[in-house]
Formats: sequence, C-alpha cells, structure tokens
Amino acid sequence: MSDMRLIVAGAGGRMGRTLIHAIVAMDGAVLAGAVEAPGSAVIGRDAGELAGLGKNGVTVTSNVEPLLAQADGLLDFTVPAATIALAELTARQGLVHVIGTTGLNGEDEELIEEAGKRAVIVKSGNMSLGVNLLAALVKRVAKTLDDDFDIEILEMHHNKKIDAPSGTALMLGRAAAEGRGIDLDQHSQRGRDGHTGARCAGDIGFASLRGGSVVGDHTVIFAGPAERIELVHRAEDRMIFARGAVRAALWARGQNPGIYSMVDVLGLRDI
Repeated sequence: MSDMRLIVAGAGGRMGRTLIHAIVAMDGAVLAGAVEAPGSAVIGRDAGELAGLGKNGVTVTSNVEPLLAQADGLLDFTVPAATIALAELTARQGLVHVIGTTGLNGEDEELIEEAGKRAVIVKSGNMSLGVNLLAALVKRVAKTLDDDFDIEILEMHHNKKIDAPSGTALMLGRAAAEGRGIDLDQHSQRGRDGHTGARCAGDIGFASLRGGSVVGDHTVIFAGPAERIELVHRAEDRMIFARGAVRAALWARGQNPGIYSMVDVLGLRDI
C-alpha cells in the first residue's frame, strides 16, 4: 500500500509543527498539505522549514479543499469552529479525520457524529498510549471501589491553554463515570469557591492549574476512608500526542465510516 497522504491543520501552532515532525519520522505516512487560518502570518511559508526540518516543498495555505482532493486524511488539533468546518469537508470526500481538538460542546459533538456517517473519524481528548491506558485503569478502579471513595481529577497545563478542564481530564472523568455507571454531566463538580458546603457523594471533581510550559500533567485521586489511591500521567513532550495521531490515521485507513477513539486504535476496548 502506498504511503498515507496526510494534511496537518493548524500547521503553524506548536502541535501542528510537532505533527509535521511525526509524519516525517513515521513509516507509511507522508505530508500532503499544511493548513492555517486565513490571515495567519505563516501562510506561504514552507511547512518543513516552519517545523525546523528544512524545506520540503509543502507550502502552508488557508485553502484546504484542493488539498483534500489529493489526500487520504487530515490531522486536526485546532479549535472547535475550525474542526466542525473541517469535519464537513472531510465527510464530503470520505476521508480519515483525526480530531485532537478539545473544548467541543454538545452541538459540536452532534455535528461530528453526523460527519462520521460519511467519514472515518478518530476523536480523542488525548492521543498518547499512556493516557489511554490510564483511562482504562481509571474505569476499572472506579468500577471496583464503591462511593466511599471520592474521585477528584487534577490537571495542569501551560499558560497558553484556552480551555478547562482539559480534554484529557474530561476523558478521564468519563472513564470514571462509566466505571461507576453514572452520567458525568449529572455528577460533575467543575469549581469550588467560597462557602460550598460538604462534598456531594458520588460527584467527580475537577481542578485545573495553568502555568509555565507544562505539556500536561493529570492525576486521578480516589480518596477513601483512611487511604488514597492516585493514578498519574505526566506528558514531557508533545511528540507523544503527535505519534499517536499519525498512528490513529494509519489504523483508520480502510475502516468503515464512523466515530472511533484511541481505545479502538490501541485495542483497549476489553480492558
């Protein structure tokens, strides 16, 4: 099979540049295009040079549609509005769309579900192997322990991150809720300030820290009577997410249209 031709959306950002590195480094994939929002200062730049790899002949553009006609898939770590627009375009072409965008709301999720009827979409709040293994463990521990153990999720990211809680924290929260057999939306505590009263039994709490250049730290705490269990993941390099995204795209090639996650890519469905 020929190399998979992949487009990077948000190519000028930190994650976009890392995705370009990952495509170049991984067998079976080739960079077929680089896209940025209209007005971006990097439009017209060489994508390889932008990523620090030297010129590769791929020019950053704001017009994605001609690129999609010549590509197999799109890697998308952008913002919700851009992701929704790109989902419709990839669906028209029946392409693979790997979505690492966070901050999507309920309406966004519905639009992505609709696009998944025509495109192969792999969507995850975190593309790393370690975090997805952590989510599987969180689900198992939450299922094993009863409500005497309160669940709290602490996350920290760099000072440029614009959404909170992080997509990964919410992913871990959903894993915990699934293990407990509850609806996260009905049992989620996103912030505490002032005289809050006692903690509500069964809630899953979230706390978000922002500062410096932290790539991503996540801790899931199970706090019970006289003992505490903590499951921790610390990301040290964005390349772990980029490699996972490229791996997801390669896995998705040839799959039937639908919505998939890294659980499917990594074969963790039965853990």
